[in-house]
Amino acid sequence: MEYSREFLVKLARARMPFGKYKDSYITDLPEYYLVWFKQKGFPRGMLGQQLEAMLEIKVNGLEQLVRDIRKVL
Repeated sequence: MEYSREFLVKLARARMPFGKYKDSYITDLPEYYLVWFKQKGFPRGMLGQQLEAMLEIKVNGLEQLVRDIRKVL
């Protein structure tokens, strides 16, 4: 899956709006939490897209790239 620059910038800034990790950056969520969402079903809308993308990014070992985007902003 390819992500646009705008999507990655929004992902780098996005925070979890609820739950155990409320207010944590989505980039900092543990992989097991993202896998749990995948098993239960990602939320609809942008949040679900961001969580799904972050799982794919983490599985491929690329989360530091998104964290680096946040540092530059």
